[in-house]
Amino acid sequence: MPLTKNLSMGLIIIFLALSSNLATAGKPPQTNRSLTDPSYIKEIGKWRNERLEEINGESGWNTLVGLFWLNEGKNRFGSDPANDIVLPRNRAPKVAGSLWLDKGTVRLSAKLEAGITNEGNRVGDLVLKTDADGWPTPLKLGSLTMFVIRRGEKFGLRVKDKQSPARTHFAGLEYFPVDLKWRVEAKLEAYVPPKVISIANVLGMVDSMTSPGALVFEMNGKEYRLDPVLEKGSKQLFLIFADKTTGKQTYGAGRYLYVDPPGADGKVIVDFNKAHNPPCAFTKFATCPLPPRQNRVAMRVEAGEMKYAASEH
Repeated sequence: MPLTKNLSMGLIIIFLALSSNLATAGKPPQTNRSLTDPSYIKEIGKWRNERLEEINGESGWNTLVGLFWLNEGKNRFGSDPANDIVLPRNRAPKVAGSLWLDKGTVRLSAKLEAGITNEGNRVGDLVLKTDADGWPTPLKLGSLTMFVIRRGEKFGLRVKDKQSPARTHFAGLEYFPVDLKWRVEAKLEAYVPPKVISIANVLGMVDSMTSPGALVFEMNGKEYRLDPVLEKGSKQLFLIFADKTTGKQTYGAGRYLYVDPPGADGKVIVDFNKAHNPPCAFTKFATCPLPPRQNRVAMRVEAGEMKYAASEH
C-alpha cells in the first residue's frame, strides 16, 4: 500500500479514537455530528474537566459534610456531640468556638489556640460575611473549611472536608454522546419589565428571581420557550429545567445550564451538551433551586450530564 494511503488511514484511525465515547470525565467525549468539528470536541473536553474539578476538587461539592442552621444568639461548634454544630470526629477540637447570630450579623468567637484561620492567619474574633454579600468569609480548621450562607432570613454554617468519604469514593460523571444538534440557536424575547419568578428549592424555601426574557428555540419543528433567571453578580443566564429524561436517565430534580448573554441581535447559543446536575445530586447539604413549571419541557433532552451513579434520585 502506498505510504500516503497508509498515512491517511492512520490519521483517520487516530482521529476516530480521539472522538470515542466518554463514560466518565477526563476521556474524549463520544460524538455524533460533532465528529467533523475537532475544536468543539476540545471545547467539550475542557468543560468536562472543569466540571470534574467543580464536583470532586479540593473545594468541590463532594467535600460538603454539613449544613447547620444558626439560632439567634450563641451557636457552639466542635466535634463534641453536645455542641450546637457538630463537626466531624478527629477533624476539630471538642469545642472549637462559637458563632453568634445577632439580628443578621454573624460573629466568630474562639480562642487562638483552637487553630481556626482566615487567609492564613489565626483568628479569634471576626465578623463573617455570607454568600449573600458576594463572597463569604472562609474559616479553615485542619482539613475543614467553613463559611456562612444565607437563604432568605435564615443563616447557616456550611462545612467542607477535603478528606470526605464522598470525595474519596467518587463514582465519576457520565454523559450522553455529544451531538451538535443539541447546540441550538435561540432568541431572547425580552420581558419589559423583567419578570419576577418564584423559584422553590429542595428545602421548601421560595426565592424571587428575575428573568430578563424567554429563550425561544426550535427542535424537530416544534417551538420551545424557557425562562432563564439571573444570579447575583453574574451576567450569564441561568437555566433550571426538567425534561422527559428527568428521574430516568437524568437526575430527578432537573438539571442546570448556563448561557452567555445575547449579542446585539438578541440571539443566544443554548448548548444542552453542557447541561449538568445540580449539587444536590452529589450531596444532601446543598440548597438547590428547582425548575419552575414553565421550564418542564415535553421532550427528551438526550444531551449533557446523566444521573450520578451514586445518587438516590
